[in-house]
Amino acid sequence: MTSHRSADYLASLLHELCALPRETEWVEFKVDKAEPQAIGEYISALSNAAALVGKAFAYLVWGVRDADHAVVGTGFNPHATRVGNEELESWLLRLLEPKIDFRFFTLVVDERPVVLLEIARAARHPVRFSGQELIRVGSYKKNLKDFPEKERALWRIFDRIPFEDGIAVERATGDDVLHLLDYPAYFDLLERPLPANRDGILEALASERLIHAGDASGWDITNLGAVLFAKRLDGFRSLRRKAVRVIQYRGVGRTAALKEQEGAKGYACGFEGLIGYVNGLLPANEIIEQALRRSVPMFPELAVRELVANALIHQDFFLTGAGPMVEIFDNRIEITNPGEPLVDTQRFVDTPPKSRNEAVASLMRRFRICEERGSGIDKVLQEVELFQLPAPLFETPQGFTRVVLFAHKPLSAMDKTDRVRACYLHACLRYVLRQPTNNASIRGRFGIEPANKAVASRLLREAVEAGMIRLENEGVADKLRAYVPFWA
Repeated sequence: MTSHRSADYLASLLHELCALPRETEWVEFKVDKAEPQAIGEYISALSNAAALVGKAFAYLVWGVRDADHAVVGTGFNPHATRVGNEELESWLLRLLEPKIDFRFFTLVVDERPVVLLEIARAARHPVRFSGQELIRVGSYKKNLKDFPEKERALWRIFDRIPFEDGIAVERATGDDVLHLLDYPAYFDLLERPLPANRDGILEALASERLIHAGDASGWDITNLGAVLFAKRLDGFRSLRRKAVRVIQYRGVGRTAALKEQEGAKGYACGFEGLIGYVNGLLPANEIIEQALRRSVPMFPELAVRELVANALIHQDFFLTGAGPMVEIFDNRIEITNPGEPLVDTQRFVDTPPKSRNEAVASLMRRFRICEERGSGIDKVLQEVELFQLPAPLFETPQGFTRVVLFAHKPLSAMDKTDRVRACYLHACLRYVLRQPTNNASIRGRFGIEPANKAVASRLLREAVEAGMIRLENEGVADKLRAYVPFWA
C-alpha cells in the first residue's frame, strides 16, 4: 500500500465499509475498545481471513457502531498508545510473524474522530501474533488450528498465488495509476507507440497484469506493476525495502563506506540507470597502447549486468525487510539478494533456470534486460575467462544468495580453493558448450605458456583430487585426456 492516503480516499473507503450489511471475515467495527493484545490478535485473524476470501486488505475500524454501522467517533488514539515503554505499532510489529504490513489512519467524519487500521493479507504463511495463528469465523476470532478445513484452504491459496499477483495499491483512480507508474518506460522498452489516450494506456497495462480493475471501483496496482515500473518504490509502502542498495567501500572491508545510494525506481524502468551508476563506481585499469591511453574496466560490464539482473529477478520477495544489494570493494564486487536459490549453486551453469517470480522474469526477458533460457551465468563465466579473472564465487549466507566477482590476480597469487573453483567452473562451461576440458583449455583459461604444461596438469590434478572434476576417458595417453564436471 502507499505511504499516504488522502482524506478523500479514506472517507470514501470508510463509506464503502459502513455500507456493508454486516461485519465480515475481513472487516471489524469497534467504538473505543482497543486493548493492545486484542488488536494484535485481530491483525492475525483478519489478515488470514482476507487471504482466505481473496481480499487484498482487511480493516479494523474504531468509531463505528457495530449494530448499525453509524459513525459515532472514538477516543482511541493509536499514535499516543504505548505498551510499557514501547509505541503500540512497534510492539505489535515485534510480536507478528511474519512481519506483515499494517498502518493506522486517523480521519474525521461528520466532526467525529475515526481510526482505520489497514492490514495486508497473509501472503505465504499464516500470520501469527505472539505465537498464535488466528482466523475469523463469522465475526469471531478463533484459533486456526481448531478449523483444519480453513487451514488447508489457506495453504492451498498460498501455494497458488505468486508474489506478482499481490496488490500493492488498491482502489487507485486512473490518474493515480499514471502518477505512480512510469508507463512511458513500459512502451519504450517494448518499442511500442504510446496510446493516444488514457484508456488505451490503462488497457495496455492491464493486459500485462501490471494493473487490474478493482472489485469495488478504480484500479488495483499489482506487485508486478509496482516493482517493475514504480516512479518511486518508496511510494509503495510494502515495497520500499525492495529498492536496490549500492554501497562503495574504501579498501577490502566494510568499515569505511565511501558512497551509499538506494535506487528509487522500479526494476524495469530504472535498470539502465542502475547499471550505469554501478559501472561508474567500478575501478578501472589504464592501459597505454601505441602512446594512446585507454581505460579498461576491472570487471566485465556484461557480467555485472547479468548478475544484477539475476539478483533482481530471482530474489524471494516474501522475505521482508531486505532487498538486493551491490557492494563494491577495491578487490571485488558482491551482489546479494534475499532468498536461497532454487538450484544448487554448483549447478548454476547446466541446470535449466527456476524462478520464484516467473512473471517478473518473463517481462524482464521481453525487455531484453536479462538472458533467455538461463544462459546468463554461461555468459558471466565466458566474460570472466576472457578477462582471466579468478572464478566467481556463489554462496548462500543465512537465507541469501550472493555472487562475488574478484579483481584480477595472477595464478601465483591464487590459493588452492581459487584454483579448484576455477577449474571446476571452466569444466562446467566447456561441458555445456560441448567442448573438451584438457591441458590446452586450462592453459588458455589461466594464461599459461605452452612450455608450462606441467602447471596445467597440476591444476587438473588438484581439481580431480578435490572431487570437482573427473577423467572422461580412462586409460588413454596423457595428451588425449579430457575432463568433465563430477556430475556429468
